[in-house]
Amino acid sequence: MWRPACKADRDPFKRRRDLLQADAVQQLLERYLQQVQVPNCPLARVEYAQTAIGKVAITPWACPAAIFTAHKAVNKRHNRRMRAHRPTRTPRYIWQLPDWPHLRFDAAALAAPLAQVHRAQGMLAGRMAELGLAQRDQATLQVLTQEVITTSAIEGERLDLDAVRSSVARRLGLDIGALAPSDRHVDGVVDVVLDATRNFDQALSPERLFGWHAALFPTGYSGRVRITVAAWRTDASGPMQVVSGPVGREKVHFEAPPAATLPAHMQAFFDWFKAPTVGDALIKAGLAHLWLVTLHPFDDGNGRLSRAVGDMALARAEGLSAAGPPQGTSAPAGGSDPRSGGAWGQHTHQRFYSFSAQIQRERKDYYEQLERAQKGPLDVTPWLRWFLDCLLRAVQGADTLLSGVLNKAQFWQRWAGTPMNARQTLVLNCVLDGMEGRLTNAKWAAIGKCSADTALRDISDLLARGVLRKLEGGGRNTGYALVAK
Repeated sequence: MWRPACKADRDPFKRRRDLLQADAVQQLLERYLQQVQVPNCPLARVEYAQTAIGKVAITPWACPAAIFTAHKAVNKRHNRRMRAHRPTRTPRYIWQLPDWPHLRFDAAALAAPLAQVHRAQGMLAGRMAELGLAQRDQATLQVLTQEVITTSAIEGERLDLDAVRSSVARRLGLDIGALAPSDRHVDGVVDVVLDATRNFDQALSPERLFGWHAALFPTGYSGRVRITVAAWRTDASGPMQVVSGPVGREKVHFEAPPAATLPAHMQAFFDWFKAPTVGDALIKAGLAHLWLVTLHPFDDGNGRLSRAVGDMALARAEGLSAAGPPQGTSAPAGGSDPRSGGAWGQHTHQRFYSFSAQIQRERKDYYEQLERAQKGPLDVTPWLRWFLDCLLRAVQGADTLLSGVLNKAQFWQRWAGTPMNARQTLVLNCVLDGMEGRLTNAKWAAIGKCSADTALRDISDLLARGVLRKLEGGGRNTGYALVAK
């Protein structure tokens, strides 16, 4: 019978506990080893004894030195054996794959959707070419206004429609009557969208991207949180993650590369973006969107900047056949370009559809597709297929915009000889641009920034001239609508 070497300073109760533990372990060992035949080897006997002991805790002071040493040796041998058979952990995100960022896709599988998008773009450009310059300017104004509002709405940020429209009109040099005031935040988002879509032939560089980021956050704050502006993120507060759910039960959808690797990652992206385009330029737009949003290089605003870079690539793709290859690009290789023949023959830097507006309509599917691509292989064909299908729906949806522009032009042509003041012109333009809800006296006063009595006189004047008609129902909430043809 062996006894542990108890320390002198231990009290009697602890010494008695150690003795009882030692006796229990000794009894387990002797009882089990009598029932089995084991080799006369200390390591083997200890290994068998471990099975008998089970979950009984064996502390160093409760074991003889020889058994304890043999116990550690068995554990080390077991750990080495387990490590040899342990499966290799697979990368969780696409940027962790060995061949990143060499993204691949099946060109044959994307041929049909590419042809559909090019055909839709050509048909839209042909319809817009039939319009006058004023109508095309109005279409561009509405498209860019919609683009600015929806790219912020995707991130849960709501911008004032009148402020955005006024800011876009100022920068395009368009006369839309009385202009609503705008703030630095709205002007910053407008500047980013206009610079990406109208100056697409200029090179994309870190300085340009930093300028866009500073325009999105002119105060250096995202809400009430101070962020790093015009510089790559630092991960000072932890890794960059895309999460959802309540506090304490967050679900991590994606984790971006560490901040220390961002300079190398971003330099590889810039080199690829300015390199000659191989294949269809629309494919490059989809890859640029996915690549940049995967890197998440900033503390905030990554989604808006990724969509801006994607719109820049789309603008380059649309301007190739008209103005020749922009800086850092080349015409698609291999065969004839489906856009050739003058579909975009007038290189006006105008956009007649909003891709962000379509993404906002499919916001849930958009985030699901991004997450699948960021957690999938380097073959991103499914993402590109969804990107092209969404782009096709955006181009086809421009027919609604075109119809609105035509209706607006026809309305003012019909009433060109009718005298109207500035308030009446402003409010009617808001109605023609798709104002939410019906027109009331209170809404007229709010838009025209006048009293209720003045609004009522303006409405009564247009009712008498036949421009407006009164809707059914009366009282304080009486509604009005434009007179149809």
